[in-house]
Amino acid sequence: MKAKHLLWAAPLLLAACSQKADNQASNYTAYVDTHIGTGGHGHVFMGANVPYGMVQLGPTSVPETWDWCSGYHESDSTVIGFSHTHLEGTGIGDLFDVTVMPVVGDVTYSRGNDSIPGSGLWSYADRSKEISVPGYYSVPLSRYNVLAELTATNRVGMHRYTFPATDSAAIVFDLENGGCWDKPTETHIEAVDSTHVQGYRYSTGWAKDQKVYFYAELSKPMTSWELKGENNMYGRASFATDSAEQVLMKVAISPTSIEGAKANMAAELPGWDFDATRKAADKAWNDELSRIKITTNDSIERTKFYSALYRTMIVPATFNDVDGSYYGADLKVHKGDKNAPNYTIFSLWDTYRAALPLTSIINPELSGKFASTMVRIADDQGRLPVWHLWGNETDCMVGNPGIIAVADAIVKQAPGLDRDKAYAALLKTATDTARGYGMHVEYGYIPCDKMTEAIAFDMEFAIADAAIARAAEAMGDTATMRKFTERSHSYRHYFDPETHFIRGRMADGSWRTPFSPFKTEHRADDYCEGNAWQYTWLVPHDIDGLEQCFGSRENMLAKLDSLFTASSQLEGADASPDISGLIGQYAHGNEPSHHTLYIYSMLGQPDKTAEKVRYVCRNLYKAAPDGMSGNEDAGQMSAWYILSSLGFYQVEPASGRYWFGSPMWDEAEFAVPGGKFVIKTVNNSPENMYIRSVKLNGKPYDKPYIMHSDIMQGGELIMEMGPKK
Repeated sequence: MKAKHLLWAAPLLLAACSQKADNQASNYTAYVDTHIGTGGHGHVFMGANVPYGMVQLGPTSVPETWDWCSGYHESDSTVIGFSHTHLEGTGIGDLFDVTVMPVVGDVTYSRGNDSIPGSGLWSYADRSKEISVPGYYSVPLSRYNVLAELTATNRVGMHRYTFPATDSAAIVFDLENGGCWDKPTETHIEAVDSTHVQGYRYSTGWAKDQKVYFYAELSKPMTSWELKGENNMYGRASFATDSAEQVLMKVAISPTSIEGAKANMAAELPGWDFDATRKAADKAWNDELSRIKITTNDSIERTKFYSALYRTMIVPATFNDVDGSYYGADLKVHKGDKNAPNYTIFSLWDTYRAALPLTSIINPELSGKFASTMVRIADDQGRLPVWHLWGNETDCMVGNPGIIAVADAIVKQAPGLDRDKAYAALLKTATDTARGYGMHVEYGYIPCDKMTEAIAFDMEFAIADAAIARAAEAMGDTATMRKFTERSHSYRHYFDPETHFIRGRMADGSWRTPFSPFKTEHRADDYCEGNAWQYTWLVPHDIDGLEQCFGSRENMLAKLDSLFTASSQLEGADASPDISGLIGQYAHGNEPSHHTLYIYSMLGQPDKTAEKVRYVCRNLYKAAPDGMSGNEDAGQMSAWYILSSLGFYQVEPASGRYWFGSPMWDEAEFAVPGGKFVIKTVNNSPENMYIRSVKLNGKPYDKPYIMHSDIMQGGELIMEMGPKK
């Protein structure tokens, strides 16, 4: 797209100053509210972990419905146990592997029914005494009068249970109950001796062939060991306890073997100091959260910021043992390299838009490791990942998002990435004709009478094609750049010049009828989790071309304005619940809309971007359990807030270009390879939300965007803010 330079003419008032908050303190974890997103449809993880850790140790509740995809919801206080794996903000449930539950007395060895106390292992948790901070979780279990405390290293969960005086205390290992649609296919559990338990859990669900191995050690010798429940999927380690006696336990997990789990424990947590482990987890989180330092007097927005930043650092999760061994996408164990970590939980349809670009700015080395893992996955399964979960390709969601993610890393020269190998993986993936891509090439678009969600698949394929073109340009491959640039224009076949909407088109070229832009049928129409109102704007890579489809910029802007004033009513018997956070028909709760607010800036109307971005940041993100307008989706929802609050957003994937919006902070600072990059605002306030002039490294700057390469070099970006003209 051609640059639409902003005519910021007001002089920069360097003498002006804004009040600065006391953000100099190093305790960034104190600003994190882990309960944000636990209500509504946020689906966020609750529990103890370290950044990008394999272990996500937290409570799992009785319900197995949609709002319990992470195992926890603020509306429910039941606990069946504490599981060592969880998902973060997804719309499908899985994992919850290796669940343990401290109990007293006889119990029923099953999940139970939440309307019938005593029907299973479950207990109510006393949420009034719940403590949750990054790296630590604690809650009393009312039924057993046991205080549960949890912390973790990367691959080891550490438990501390305070029991009452009793002769019938126990810790129960539960290998039956997984997350929502997950079911065990094979389990094994055994006591090695009086203090060690080991086993594995194979399961099928969202991940069709998942394997988790574990090795556990107790601080107190058990007096008896019993296998319980159907197919011996429960193990009871029993002992007597004095009043307020603390029993500790360590549980290491591995994707490869019991021996791998044992080695993980020996390397990461050989001792028994729970408080030191908790302190180390807190430090790990502080170190990551300190990658961005903001200055503001608004304590609520600061809480929102660091809570959101925390959410962006939970997944992707480590997926290799300490020696580098990992479970590959070919469902085989690979030796690997301990210096080249492997990762899993790649929700790429979501995260290519903001979460991965954010990582590329604040932690480029990690960005390179993520991309290298994706290339490794391509080695194992023959193509780049779509939605990868514990070694399994789920093929969840539409398009080729792995291409977009890796292309972005190539363009940005992510450290440690073999660019030649990554580029080869892009091109190989683009030859795969499965999932509609063959029709995308054959017809120039995917006909809607040939497959469900045709528009969504094709338009995401087009974005991936554009990303390949940008990677080709970066690699000096002009012919490939031209080929995929042309292929990325497939969306034009769907643009109806009469209605000015993207709509379904058949193989014979006719339009799908009847047509309503408000119509949506979840996973059963031409779109995916959206309708024509949202998908008309899903052309982040070719805004100039979309403008041409409208016939004029005036037409395009008028249509874009109407997006926010249209009725928020959806038509359809089974409208997708993911179409949420509605302003008119703009749906901030779902990812296809996330770039749309910035189109105004790309069309020369940055003030409209500013006011809408600022509104969303302040009103659709709240410091409350229901503070998210949609699923967290592996950090994407939060990453949008982080980037937008800093004042820019990467609209065009793999472009390395961030379009300005409305910075919220007096000052923001983050380390980059060139030193540090600082963003300062002058005269910033709720009313002065509009950028009026910019200086980069002391020189006037008239572009409405900034390049990734400029940020990486370090420097100072000063934005003078002002009221609406």
